[in-house]
Amino acid sequence: AEFPTEVDRMKRSEINAQIREALALTESLGFCLPPFARWTPEDWARKGHECDEIRRRMLGWDVTDYGQGDYEHLGLLLFTLRNGDKADPAGKTYCEKILISKEGQDSPDHFHWEKTEDIIVRGGGNLRIRLYNADETGGHADTDVAVSTDGTRRVLKAGTVLCLHPGESITLTPGLYHEFWADPGHGTVLLGEVSKVNDDRGDNRFYAPIGRFPAVEEDVPAEYLLCSEYPVAK
Repeated sequence: AEFPTEVDRMKRSEINAQIREALALTESLGFCLPPFARWTPEDWARKGHECDEIRRRMLGWDVTDYGQGDYEHLGLLLFTLRNGDKADPAGKTYCEKILISKEGQDSPDHFHWEKTEDIIVRGGGNLRIRLYNADETGGHADTDVAVSTDGTRRVLKAGTVLCLHPGESITLTPGLYHEFWADPGHGTVLLGEVSKVNDDRGDNRFYAPIGRFPAVEEDVPAEYLLCSEYPVAK
């Protein structure tokens, strides 16, 4: 896939709307989020160092248009429930997220340098995911892809698109390119992610040059803060 590299801005009003939709969707599917999912900027202004784990490990909301200003076609909503810190080997060695992919949206082709992750279809529609091995230059290798889906090993041709239904999952290992989107005609999909410690600032390698976090236009006040926006504790 080819994506533009210029950075556009995502409106705060759109981020607010997407988080409201996500709260309604998770509630409708019976997936309960932790209390800090509903903390407002005013709540955060009162939080002290007791919440530093949330701040440091970037727990919470992550709404991204990959810096391209076209969230409806190139975007993803994530919520990190728990995460470790590679600098703290005695602590958590794992991460858990939910991801919400809407019909018509693409999550662009990328792999992780270090992270192994399971992507699980938790509810809603189906997920389509395209797979390639990375070659030594960072491109797509024309080699068979070996993956595990719910504990079953599968060997697939390069560029195969799998369709995963609710309850199904796939294990993605370092160096495995993956691009995914909601199966057309089946609605928004709620995904789970269970992985090694997550580092979104340094562990993503996108096939085409693209950003990871949005630039935000503050057209309205924030209703909720993104995980990259928490104020420093006083």
